[in-house]
Amino acid sequence: MLNYELFVDLRYDRIKYYSYMEKLTMQEEEAMIYIWDLESCFVKDVVGKYKKPPPPYTTIASIIKNLERKGFVKATRVGNTYKYSPLIKESEYKKSFMNSVVRNYFENSYKEMVSFFAQDQKISTEELKEIIKMIEKGKE
Repeated sequence: MLNYELFVDLRYDRIKYYSYMEKLTMQEEEAMIYIWDLESCFVKDVVGKYKKPPPPYTTIASIIKNLERKGFVKATRVGNTYKYSPLIKESEYKKSFMNSVVRNYFENSYKEMVSFFAQDQKISTEELKEIIKMIEKGKE
C-alpha cells in the first residue's frame, strides 16, 4: 500500500509530495519475488521456490504475514489456509526502489547515477549507447 509523506526540499525552497512504499527487508524482497513469479500462491508454494534446504515453513509464513501487513500481498481464505496474491506490481516496486536510490544517493539525478557507474567502469560505452538509443526511442 502506498503511503504519502510531505517532504520539504530546502534546496529549491518548495514543498513536494513524494509517494513511497515501505522498504522491504532482504528476506521479504526474496519472498515477494517468488510471489510475483507465482502470481497466486500458498505459503508451501513459496517455500518450494527456495534453494535446498529451504527456510522453515513458519519463517516463510511470518515473512508473508509481514508482506500482508505492509500492503504488498492480499490474503484470501481457502479452507483452513490462505492463498496470497500480490497487490503491488513488480514494476511499481522497482520504480519506487530506484527513485529512492537516486533521491538518497545521487542527489535526485539519474545523470549522477549513470556517471557514478561509468566512472567505476561498471557500465561500458556500448551499454551507454544502448541506453541513449532506448531513451531516444521512448521519446518518439
